[in-house]
Amino acid sequence: SVLSRYENQITILSDYLEEFPETDEPVWILGRQHHLNTDKSKFLLDISARLWFTYRRKFSPIGGTGPSSDAGWGCMLRCGQMMLAQALICRHLGRDWQWEKHKKQPEEYHRILRCFLDRKDCCYSIHQMAQMGVGEGKSIGEWFGPNTVAQVLKKLALFDEWNSLAVYVSMDNTVVIEDIKKMCWCPPQSSSVAHSSAHFHRSALGHNKNTAGFCTAWKPLLLIIPLRLGINHINPVYIDAFKECFKMPQSLGALGGKPNNAYYFIGFLGNELIYLDPHTTQSFVDSEENGTVDDESFHCQQAPHRMKIMNLDPSVALGFFCKEECDFDNWCSLVQKEILKQQSLRMFELVQKHPAHWPPFIPPSKPEVTTTGAELIESTDKLFELEEEFEILSV
Repeated sequence: SVLSRYENQITILSDYLEEFPETDEPVWILGRQHHLNTDKSKFLLDISARLWFTYRRKFSPIGGTGPSSDAGWGCMLRCGQMMLAQALICRHLGRDWQWEKHKKQPEEYHRILRCFLDRKDCCYSIHQMAQMGVGEGKSIGEWFGPNTVAQVLKKLALFDEWNSLAVYVSMDNTVVIEDIKKMCWCPPQSSSVAHSSAHFHRSALGHNKNTAGFCTAWKPLLLIIPLRLGINHINPVYIDAFKECFKMPQSLGALGGKPNNAYYFIGFLGNELIYLDPHTTQSFVDSEENGTVDDESFHCQQAPHRMKIMNLDPSVALGFFCKEECDFDNWCSLVQKEILKQQSLRMFELVQKHPAHWPPFIPPSKPEVTTTGAELIESTDKLFELEEEFEILSV
């Protein structure tokens, strides 16, 4: 009955959103500075170019018999999709790419968008994310936190050879430079993540054939840093450092929000955060026969929302994208200069060497599986049968 209520509840954005103030203070959006009093149109174009993922309804049931809408529970998954989509746009189209309604877009753009359609065979669909979350202890239909979404994206990226991202999720508030460089330069290791990724459903396992050999170039890096910036409320000592992250050219924003209400934060103005809100229920959209997607509902064409930074829940995840090694080296320099040296209480640590008391770092690799990828898992119970098969294969 709860699901039925959510499916019938269609939330539509108000035609009126509070106008951004005329101010001399700059607004920062994902590493770009805008001045509202001189060129607000560029600011709004920058906002509309971001891929905007919201609740959807009337897609095929997750797992065959599960929910056909994510309204009420999928907001953090949608925010994770938005952060990842921004990384893919930077990867293939560049940070300065702009979207315009009814304008022909490159094939790479439509291919990126197809990765996120609400279909079981799309690598970052709500279906794949929800089912991979089972391995993280989250039932389908259960609300995710920022760290869980980060772990899910890290596992799904192993099966995505077109985008070929190295996804690093920091542990214990610590980013290890040595481990990241090992991940982005080294060839895949043993299939040590087969058990942890056993819940990935079969239709996507065989989506791409693994032709990877030794890496001859830097593998583009998606860096996610889950943080706790306070106990019940954000500690004011972290505010300046948190805002500084949105100024970095590598910025992918942040995942967070309020309890059970996730937002994708893309910038700030003064002490207000700017975010894209996934809490709008739209109908399922599929790709056309020629592979293009009717994309108008995937772009927010109104002024974005704002909230006071002190109202932010302390559980967040920062995102950064480094296409080349020099981008990562530059990010490390910026962190040292703008965050670590300025803070008495550090938001996170950046260390050169792998901590000796930690388990050895092994770059994750795609599990070795024997499947054509054509089978359909009819129910979520099948996920556990699939896991047992992996356990038998690994013995």
